[in-house]
Amino acid sequence: MGLIRLLFSDPVTFVLLVIPLLYSVIIHEVAHGWVADKMGDSTARWLGRLSLNPWRHLDPIGTLMLFLFGFGWAKPVPVNFGNLRNYRKGLIFVSAAGITANIILAFLALLVLSTAHFSLFSPFSRVLQYLAQINIILASFNLIPIPPLDGSKILMGFSSKKLQYTLQRLEPYGFFIIIGLLYLGVLDPLIDFFRWLILSVLSLIIG
Repeated sequence: MGLIRLLFSDPVTFVLLVIPLLYSVIIHEVAHGWVADKMGDSTARWLGRLSLNPWRHLDPIGTLMLFLFGFGWAKPVPVNFGNLRNYRKGLIFVSAAGITANIILAFLALLVLSTAHFSLFSPFSRVLQYLAQINIILASFNLIPIPPLDGSKILMGFSSKKLQYTLQRLEPYGFFIIIGLLYLGVLDPLIDFFRWLILSVLSLIIG
């Protein structure tokens, strides 16, 4: 259901959903920039992108998609991988930072849900449920190794120069490839696998 329709049919759920969704995407991007800054590239810091201010991150089309379809994106944090002290490690750690941030947010939400004593249907409980679900989906989606998703750059960090070059050439068309594969349902099993893997790990940790 689009968020605009939800706004009019259930305003409370709209607020409970849109705020965790918005900040989950923002924290994902800030994590990329923060790790890049620690590894030698200060581009994101100089452009003011290491901020939780939504206005610094909102993408017009991504925000529109969010309200129409319930799934959107923020402006990617700029990273100059050539500035990183170690190119391969930089590809892996900077690209994995956003996914890691989403998994940590999901872990914290599930941890509070499993230890706190409040009604399962209370507003706070619903926020935590949304927060966990949203961040697990974001992490699972970004693990797909198709450019420009983070999974492709993590793969590049372990790959030969030839495969890196191939993935880089695919990047301008990656968005259209992903949309097409999502429409055909080709990526659903892969997303489900990553979701199962993340949930399994979190369940082991939380107990």
